Amino acid sequence: MDQTILDVRRLRVAYKGYPAVNDVSFHIDRGEILGVVGESGCGKSLAALTLMGLQPNVMKASGDVVFRGKNLLENRDADWMKVRGEGIAMIFQEPMTALNPVVTVGDQIAEMFELHRGSNKAEAAERAVEMLERVHIPDPMRRAKAFPHELSGGMRQRVMIAMALACEPELIIADEPTTALDVTVQAQVLDLLEELRDSTGTAVQFISHNLGVVSQLAERVIVMYAGRIVEQATSEELFANPQHPYTQGLLATLPRIGGARDVLPAIPGAVPPLDQRGSGCPFVDRCNKASPTCVAMMPETVALNDIHSVACHHL
Repeated sequence: MDQTILDVRRLRVAYKGYPAVNDVSFHIDRGEILGVVGESGCGKSLAALTLMGLQPNVMKASGDVVFRGKNLLENRDADWMKVRGEGIAMIFQEPMTALNPVVTVGDQIAEMFELHRGSNKAEAAERAVEMLERVHIPDPMRRAKAFPHELSGGMRQRVMIAMALACEPELIIADEPTTALDVTVQAQVLDLLEELRDSTGTAVQFISHNLGVVSQLAERVIVMYAGRIVEQATSEELFANPQHPYTQGLLATLPRIGGARDVLPAIPGAVPPLDQRGSGCPFVDRCNKASPTCVAMMPETVALNDIHSVACHHL
């Protein structure tokens, strides 16, 4: 049986002709946790929103996003209703803005069962409590009657995970779900995602700018920069043998126990805006290996082996 559940081919998302996501191709297998990393503005969240048909209306998407044998980019609104929640679910970065502030969390989870499973209100309410228990929220019956502002940040994120899991999707897209949480709660959320993946077989696309978190959770990692994938590898291979200068720069910025330094290394400059990305390598202005070839030509993606590919002229 084919293990690939999502196959993204040459995805492009453009604003007024300027590509914010450009020529992005990757796949996710059943039960896999795929990490997607990169700094703010690299296109990782926009690519994820496009997989759900949630990109801004002013942006045009093209390419192929194949799920269950169908290109999702050809979906109409009615088609998306069959995919979101049941097929692919999303955990958003900030639950306080994603959850409805005037509806109890139990009712928000119950709505998933009413819309997608045809449950009546009593059945849906009962299953909502079961979902809160499943994500280890204490006293779930009482918490189901709480409004989002009455819960801690970690509990709100667990509610988002419960909503995402309600209809047993084949894929969960988690967009920086631990960003606003303290380290202890962050570890609990990561453990929960891994536990639920192991128990349900749901695949996870985990988006983060935190390489340390991704190294703990993901089996494969995609590194994005300025809307493109610059490196792909297994987690073990990427962290042991980074090849792209951007990946090397990101890893160099990580603090390490026992390696005292006065100043942490930093990558100079910033991700170029959409209208300032030329025909060459988008990282050229920040790269210590840049050459005239880098300015003139976009590097092709080169497969170093079966588990590692890089888009760089200097390999």
